[in-house]
Amino acid sequence: MSLFSGLDSVTIVGYFLRLGQLLSTCVAFSLVAVEDTLREGIGNWCFIIWCFCFSASLLILLIELCIFRSHLPQYWDGFRHAYAYYFTFACLSASIIFGITYIQYLPQGPVQNHAITATAFSAMASVLYALEVAWVCVRPGNVHRFMPTFQGVIRRLENVVACVIFGFITNIDLYRHQPALIWCVVVYSICFILGAVGYFVNGCDYDNDRRLSIPYPGFLVGQTVLSILLYTTAVVLWPLYQFDENFGGQPQWSNDISCSSDLPPTLCFWNQRLAVAILTAMNLLAYVADSAYMALVSLR
Repeated sequence: MSLFSGLDSVTIVGYFLRLGQLLSTCVAFSLVAVEDTLREGIGNWCFIIWCFCFSASLLILLIELCIFRSHLPQYWDGFRHAYAYYFTFACLSASIIFGITYIQYLPQGPVQNHAITATAFSAMASVLYALEVAWVCVRPGNVHRFMPTFQGVIRRLENVVACVIFGFITNIDLYRHQPALIWCVVVYSICFILGAVGYFVNGCDYDNDRRLSIPYPGFLVGQTVLSILLYTTAVVLWPLYQFDENFGGQPQWSNDISCSSDLPPTLCFWNQRLAVAILTAMNLLAYVADSAYMALVSLR
């Protein structure tokens, strides 16, 4: 039987979105791969993001081509919605950070042209992933139409913020000199892993169908409470050891030699420290909102 038998317009639209995602991410990382100047620091992080998005999208496309729609698990729409949601923000973040870091500060020539083109295709990829997020929810003919729950959106946000934090802490010079800061990096990693596991335990947020129940509610509660406790330590320790002189921090932007006006702002260590501090506080608030929502639902 042909792999393309039984395709309808809904399925074809999904495949076209996936092919567009593959093309745009492939162009982005290919242009960076041929220029050693763009493969340093932030550029290397963006390169990894585009490679990962391309590989994951290709794997999902192959799965959908080789397995009939009726044989896919019931939570497949939730999985598609989640991965497209994450990749939307990943490619958007890579576009902004890569563009700010390289385009303005490179001399005119082939390298700058490659940076501009890679940024444009990364932005295109983020738009295509965002379209898939909307398409999963509104596509016609979906009997069990997927709609993300409030808690599902919060949990996606927690993991997205963690991914952005990882982008900044790829610069190990920010924390390798202090055990307390290394602990913060451990906190980010543990909470991200637990959040990803918890999301799949919950059936990829396919709990909008009330006939289904959460398999392990105790795990989700424990994961959220533990994440709040861990992030509370990071909210205190990260700013304390980064900005307090008594703990070896750098309180003023002007005293950081990496923050020269001749360099991109994304390469300034002080800006990176501040960004991680803000994102840590944001994620703590997201976990608190998650916990409050679970408490409200249990009371009802």
